[in-house]
Amino acid sequence: MTAIRAGSTFMTLTLINTHLLRWLITVCLALLAANIASAAPSFKDDMAQRTLACTACHGSQGRAAPDGYYPRLAGKPAGYLYNQLVNFREGKRHYALMTQLIAPLTDAYLMEMAQHFSNLEVPYPAPEKSNASPAALARGQQLILKGEPARGIPACVQCHGSAMTGVAPNVPGLLGLPRDYLNAQLGAWKTGKRRAHAPDCMKAVVAVLSDEDINAASNYLVAQPLPANTRPAASAPPLALGQTAANCGSAPKP
Repeated sequence: MTAIRAGSTFMTLTLINTHLLRWLITVCLALLAANIASAAPSFKDDMAQRTLACTACHGSQGRAAPDGYYPRLAGKPAGYLYNQLVNFREGKRHYALMTQLIAPLTDAYLMEMAQHFSNLEVPYPAPEKSNASPAALARGQQLILKGEPARGIPACVQCHGSAMTGVAPNVPGLLGLPRDYLNAQLGAWKTGKRRAHAPDCMKAVVAVLSDEDINAASNYLVAQPLPANTRPAASAPPLALGQTAANCGSAPKP
């Protein structure tokens, strides 16, 4: 009898220990799952998450990269950003990485991306220091603010807005861009490496500019402070040739 009772007690203890062990394993697994869930990065299925590939080069929230070659996206007119995405996809602008990223995307999706970056309001960097001579800066100021009608060069502010922050929906601002980027893009237009939809107004303007003109304009622009309101203007005056800044180089909207 004693042996039977001892065996029964042993079996009871074994069952208790088994249940306790299972309970402990269950608790440990639950705690582990909770820790993994809390440690895992959150994923929000929105445009900010989907455009992380863009901000890897263009800086957090599209503020621009520090190397001077990846421009600011935040706050640019949505139509302008959309036009550039289309231009990269269609070969009017050339950068293989950009083309590969956007090649599979629809026009409507490109517009969503453009609107996302256009709606961002983040601070601009301080103006760059310019080592240009006073004569070069004066030349740049003339080209930006007054142009040179005798040579067929309109003032930059006539299309890009009197505050040089751009004109909605399609004309970009000129302030807050790095000198290297400005020179590279103006040079690309001059050599035919960058194009836009007809009428390609920038192609006609840059064709008349000398290298000295381009350097003078970029040196003047990068040294200018940003106005209190950095948003694009609502409208710009019509150009002398009957064109308007709104339709220069603009792709059809989706």
